[in-house]
Amino acid sequence: MLSQHLQHELQQFETYLLTSIQNLTYPEHLKESVQYSLLAGGKRIRPLLSIAIAKAAKIPSSSVYPLAAAIEMIHTYSLIHDDLPAMDDDDLRRGKPTNHIVFDEATAILAGDALLTESFHQMTLLSVPATIIVDLIQSLSACAGGGGMVGGQILDIAAENKTVTLSELRNIHYLKTGKMIEIAVVGAAKVAQLSDEKIQQLQHYSEAVGVAFQIQDDILDVVGTTQQLGKPQGSDLTNGKSTYVSLLGLVGAKRALESEYERALQCLIDTKMEISELLELTRLICQRQG
Repeated sequence: MLSQHLQHELQQFETYLLTSIQNLTYPEHLKESVQYSLLAGGKRIRPLLSIAIAKAAKIPSSSVYPLAAAIEMIHTYSLIHDDLPAMDDDDLRRGKPTNHIVFDEATAILAGDALLTESFHQMTLLSVPATIIVDLIQSLSACAGGGGMVGGQILDIAAENKTVTLSELRNIHYLKTGKMIEIAVVGAAKVAQLSDEKIQQLQHYSEAVGVAFQIQDDILDVVGTTQQLGKPQGSDLTNGKSTYVSLLGLVGAKRALESEYERALQCLIDTKMEISELLELTRLICQRQG
């Protein structure tokens, strides 16, 4: 459960996201498909991390909205495509029927394409020097593309119904999940024009929290409910995926989660910044109560 303060921050961002989509001149059917998935809720962890970095850096939250929107658009496009019959073939996402079930496969594919393309337009709306925008676009494309999220997805597919090592699994999830968390954190730090030292500390934090995010997701796939997950419980097992639980056992996965939580916490402390919002999100990701 988010604090009142972060709930307010999230509401402000949701308003920005809604306005951004409403202003697009798309064919109506495509626009409906894009809105259906992008505005379906979800944890919004990545945008919230960007906003928390802005708060820690004492810059307006709105200054990172275009970055946060771009990241959420890429994340949503990846979910739409993940759910397709050729990928994970899921019927449920965020507690609702998946995009291709409500619309059709062709529309779902094109909605994902539209979101990916719009994300780079969002990046041009950042109010920072052009050199920083270029750097951020380069970083976003690297984190989202074949050397990041997409590369992690293809490795994840290749690993289905196979036994992978813990190192291989960590690399898959660092690319597939961690890189987009990294750009949310490090990208916002660059918008804030923090020092190289603080950016490096926050990059280490993003690596730890990215791994923690995936371990917690793997744990919930075993012990959570479909309502909690927003998708069928046990879907990773059904799809033959290697997980931290399948490799380490439930107890071992929980120990690994605790280790990453402690590492992330130390990285935040090392920044010597105001970390209350970041600490709240880290606890949320790791399902800590305080």
